[in-house]
Amino acid sequence: MPYIDAAARLTRAELIRRLGDPARMALAGETSSDDAMDLLANGLAPKNAAVLVAMVLRPDPTVLLTLRATTLNSHAGQVAFPGGRMDPGETPEATALREAAEEVGLDPRLPTLIGRLPQHLTGTGYRITPVLALLEPPIDLTPAPAEVEEPFEYPLHHLLDPRLPERGQANFRGRDRQFWVWPHDRHHVWGATATILLNLARVLRD
Repeated sequence: MPYIDAAARLTRAELIRRLGDPARMALAGETSSDDAMDLLANGLAPKNAAVLVAMVLRPDPTVLLTLRATTLNSHAGQVAFPGGRMDPGETPEATALREAAEEVGLDPRLPTLIGRLPQHLTGTGYRITPVLALLEPPIDLTPAPAEVEEPFEYPLHHLLDPRLPERGQANFRGRDRQFWVWPHDRHHVWGATATILLNLARVLRD
């Protein structure tokens, strides 16, 4: 499909150019889940978090994702970026690198940090800063079993396809909610992760 060829042209230099272009970055905006406004309406202050949006520079570039462990108390078995809650005094970049090291064993010296996407507010009370990074293969990952069932890579060419993502709907806590879904042959990529990927797609697409 032509989007594979287009993704192959996203070299290190081209990714840095596109993600550093103010006009392109303006196409991405702050986002929130359907129920995030309930959080603010109730006067609850969001907790700060950060995730690492690491693009792996393969011939067909990819984005590093994780399948969360099914034993976790929250978001068990869901697809996520490496990341988590910010500690006091931490920057989003420090949090994203620390969490990636803890969750999948990614050496924090390997990612080249190149910026941030706009923040995403979740209905579970987190204000997430996506930290953009580039990774040169090969990468040697060792997932923490208590946190991650499997790290995997999502093809960037899907993000370039204007037909994607798809819109999903489900009833949750008595309300019909809509969310984005990116296709994958084994995993359900939806929710905050899908929304952040859509913001990345808006910046990268021609």
